Order: sequence, then C-alpha cells, then structure tokens
Amino acid sequence: MSLVARLAPHLPYVRRYARALTGDQATGDRYVRVTLEALAAGDSVMPPALTARVGLYHVFQAIWRSSGAQLEPPAPPGPAGDASSRLMRIAPRSRQAFLLTALEGFTPSETAQVLDVDFAEVEQLIAAAQGEIDSELATTVLIIEDEPVIAADIEALVRELGHGVLDIAATRDEAVEAIGRGRPGLVLADIQLADGSSGVDAVRDILGVFDTPVIFITAFPERLLTGERPEPTFLITKPFQPETVKAAIGQALFFHPTRESVAG
Repeated sequence: MSLVARLAPHLPYVRRYARALTGDQATGDRYVRVTLEALAAGDSVMPPALTARVGLYHVFQAIWRSSGAQLEPPAPPGPAGDASSRLMRIAPRSRQAFLLTALEGFTPSETAQVLDVDFAEVEQLIAAAQGEIDSELATTVLIIEDEPVIAADIEALVRELGHGVLDIAATRDEAVEAIGRGRPGLVLADIQLADGSSGVDAVRDILGVFDTPVIFITAFPERLLTGERPEPTFLITKPFQPETVKAAIGQALFFHPTRESVAG
C-alpha cells in the first residue's frame, strides 16, 4: 500500500488537530500540506515502529517545531468564552498534549511518541493543561446519584477541582426540583436511580430547560450504547477511576459549545 493510501484516512483528523492548534483552518492546512510534501519528497520519514496515524502526527509535530511557529496569537480569536480562545491561553506544550489526548483520542503513550517526549512529561503536560482548564471553567455541578457513598466520592472530586455543587439528587423528581433552584453548569448522572426512575429521563428534562454538558457515570453503559439514538459524548463506567472523572469534567466543560460560566 502506498504512503498516500496509508495516510488518507487520517488526514481529516490531523487537519482538525492543526486547526485547533493554530486557531485557524487555513493556517492549519498549510502545515498539513507542508507535512505531506515533506513526506512525499522524502525530507521527513515516519519512524517504522509507529502506526501510520501516530507517525503522521509525529512528522507534523516535528515540522511544526522546526518552523519556529508561534502558538500565541496577539489576541485571542473569536468570542472570549469559546473553546478556540481558551485553547490559546493554555501553555503551548500543554495545549498539544491536551489536544492529542482529549480531542484526538491518543493514549498518553501514543502522545509521548507524537511529541517525542517520555511518558512522565506527557502526564505533567496534561496535568498542567487540566489545572488551567479547571481554574478557568469553575462552575456549579448537579450530581444525580442514588448511592450515598458514590455520591460523596463524586462530590469530593468535583470540589477538589474547584467546582461548586448545586445539589445531589437521588431521583428524577429531585433532579427536576434542583434545577428549579439554580442552573447547573454541568450534570453528572447515573442511569438507574433509587425509586426506579431513570437518570436518562432526568437529563432529558434538564436539557429541555438548559443547554448544559452531561457526563453519565453508570454501571450499565449498554443501556446508552444502543446505536438506536444519539449516544452520550461522555460515558464513564462504574467502578470508575477518579482521574478518569476529573479528565471528563475538564473536557466536557472545555468543549461544550454554548457553555456559560455558572459560579457556585
């Protein structure tokens, strides 16, 4: 298989990454074009140990670094609260690690290969980006969870990240009552609730009133991953790892297109 054929499926995604990195599609596309020209001319070679996707991003990053490109624009593009503007306020290397994992779905190990750094440095870069995001996007969270111990664990994670808690609801009715007292900037929801009601229905009620990001945390992910309706972007399976929940919170708040800060 030719190099072009191997890389073709990955080009839309590296373009997406380049746009997020530069804050501009035209600029990003120029870097992608230079990357492909360098590969075609033999000026750059993908390390044979890397997959085609990881190798393509690796070469893109190498060309980006060697170009002397400045990641910081003179002024943030777009509205002050949109994701592009927020991205440009994250330190450059942390921004790259965050985008590669959160937007492009690379594992930390693959991200280390793309950036040509070790695993420990990737973890540090992601943690730094996460810290900047959490401090900027502090909000009020509604927790829908009927198991008191799990609810307390989630509340502790939320507060550790600097967010407030609007309420902890154990049923659909309690969740609806909670949004009558305030607007949540984020909802963390279980599916199966104490009185037999559904967290999915509770979320549907909430989204009928507010446009807010939602993360489902459930022991029954198969009830959402049916393929019969739009599936949730953020779905965490119980038992969960605290770092997984923290990362999902940051990503949900960061990429939600119409999010408005709700301090709590």
